[in-house]
Amino acid sequence: MTATRILLSLETLDLTGQDADAAARMGFLEWAFADPDAVCADKAAAALASPEAQHPESAAAQAFVGFLRDATRKITPHRRGRAARLH
Repeated sequence: MTATRILLSLETLDLTGQDADAAARMGFLEWAFADPDAVCADKAAAALASPEAQHPESAAAQAFVGFLRDATRKITPHRRGRAARLH
């Protein structure tokens, strides 16, 4: 399912707090695992660029956009042990 369809669906929910967060988390996982290719930060950024993601109104849609925003952050590996001392 596309991020746009998930967002539009989440906008219809009247949930707040943990319930809204749980619905958004389920939507995010559905979005991430439905893609036959690997989901990456660039795909999350593209989903964030959609008009529906610009001004989410429901708490669930806002949380979903937050998950997409978190997914755009690129993680740099943290080296430990001997590898860290050598670099």
